[in-house]
Amino acid sequence: MVRFSRVLRLYSVFAASQVQRSWLNITQESLRYSSTKAAPHFTRMEYQDAVCTLNTLQTNASVLEQVRRERGPQQLQLQAMKGFLQRAGLTVEEVDHLNIIHVTGTKGKGSTCAFTEQILRSYGFRTGFYSSPHLVQVRERIRINGQPISKDLFTKYFWQVYGRLDETKDCHGGSMPAYFRFLTILAFHIFLQEKVDLAVIEVGIGGAYDCTNIIRRPWVCGISSLGIDHTSILGDTIEKIAWQKGGIFKPGVPAFTVKQLEGPMTVLRERAEEIGCSLTVCPELNEYSVEEGVLRLGLAGEHQRINASLALQLSHSWLQRRCVPDKHLPAAAEFSGVTQGKGFEPSPVMLKGLADTEWPGRTQTLRRGPITYFLDGAHTTGSMLACARWFNEAAAQRERMAEGPVVRVLLFNATGERDTAAMLKLLVPYHFDFAVFCPNITETIAMCNADQQNFNVSVENMLTRCLDNQQSWRLLTGQQGEKPEAELLISGSLPLPLVTEQQRPRGDTLVFPCILSALQWITQARDPVLALPGKRVIPVKPSVAAKASPLREATEIHVLISGSLHLVGGALKHLDPVSAS
Repeated sequence: MVRFSRVLRLYSVFAASQVQRSWLNITQESLRYSSTKAAPHFTRMEYQDAVCTLNTLQTNASVLEQVRRERGPQQLQLQAMKGFLQRAGLTVEEVDHLNIIHVTGTKGKGSTCAFTEQILRSYGFRTGFYSSPHLVQVRERIRINGQPISKDLFTKYFWQVYGRLDETKDCHGGSMPAYFRFLTILAFHIFLQEKVDLAVIEVGIGGAYDCTNIIRRPWVCGISSLGIDHTSILGDTIEKIAWQKGGIFKPGVPAFTVKQLEGPMTVLRERAEEIGCSLTVCPELNEYSVEEGVLRLGLAGEHQRINASLALQLSHSWLQRRCVPDKHLPAAAEFSGVTQGKGFEPSPVMLKGLADTEWPGRTQTLRRGPITYFLDGAHTTGSMLACARWFNEAAAQRERMAEGPVVRVLLFNATGERDTAAMLKLLVPYHFDFAVFCPNITETIAMCNADQQNFNVSVENMLTRCLDNQQSWRLLTGQQGEKPEAELLISGSLPLPLVTEQQRPRGDTLVFPCILSALQWITQARDPVLALPGKRVIPVKPSVAAKASPLREATEIHVLISGSLHLVGGALKHLDPVSAS
């Protein structure tokens, strides 16, 4: 243990100093042009310069912990957000004109937003879509007509907003908005400048005090499935979490939710009554009348059916309020108890929208020769249960057609305060031959993609968490023997994989220091994309290479990548080069 602690500290110093120092130098260079007084320089600034400057608004791990301990009244956060909005040259009245659909929830809110946006885009509306987190590039968070905003437009609008905030900070205590607040302001600015017909806005965390909740007049609100997550911010019971989520309700604005447990549903009803809005529970998807009897979804998994139903209700309500002549508009949606929504006959456009919906990193399958990747950013016990069922069904279907041995591999990481042991326990019954753990670091090199830099957590913390997850898996799978000693070798400037010695021939667990090293070991040079020119091959110890013989001999390898959207995004950076271009 002493030996391991020393190695871990060495690795932390190495990785943190190399990566963070490099980006710090780039960021400081970018900041020289951050003021609007230097506006002529902005046209020459590149996308990566903007992203590096954006990353300076992240809170590093030690400061973030202090902020959490000293967190002030949450009510003040929205007031601060309004101040930042005004300094950026925007007003809440302008935001009111975006015809917003506001969606929160614990599970499925992103998928619900994706369905909703695709449906309304299929009608020909020009849509804006704000979501989080991003997978590969930060501009994915702000979409116009379903596509991430271009690098040129992101860069242009970024410097407009950053410049206004920077030149007014001396009059406001030298403060700049934090990362998510800034991106929210940027999204509103972009949607207004690009003149979208509507904006689908996904809540970041919670609802009541989330910075997106400066929205005063959405056209309709939605709440997807609720569960336990972000307890240090939202509360340690599902009822407290429901209270926070219900905070997006607005007087006279119709609200829809999916079927919830009795406790949180009671809280949502009380919130709707208190705020003064209608609250409708969505029907099951099979209650909608489809002429041809088949309703196809572009997103896989049984759990997507309730998200699709919520999207149908949200888009239908928005269309009614937006497109019906004024004299026929329904009266304000006042509270009259919780009502059970009824299925209707979706239009052909709605059906096409549901079928055409794509949402990367959520129940996504990517096949590359003998390797099939199953990617899902599930990060709560509820979403992990749905993910596990989807994976098992999808993988089993392929395995029945395989002409030889198939190896199942779990690539997992989880962050924050989440109960990873509980998530891993849900995956144990699905018979993985290998469990591989790594932090959300794309590559252990000094220069990597600024879009995926995260200073909110230290490298040491990330690696320690991986080792904890590995030990949880060993205990859950009944593996015996002494706790293995980890070893990290550094050859020159190249950190080699952090590996574990394991006596058991099947069910091996390994820990790697980055996503690329993990993927290269799992695929054993059988994925041509990971062997493209310029892709660095990370060597491993002979003992680790020897463990991979089942992977080399398998007819197919099925890899479930889950536990964190950041992990999934880091994997897609390597597996889908187009997404990183």
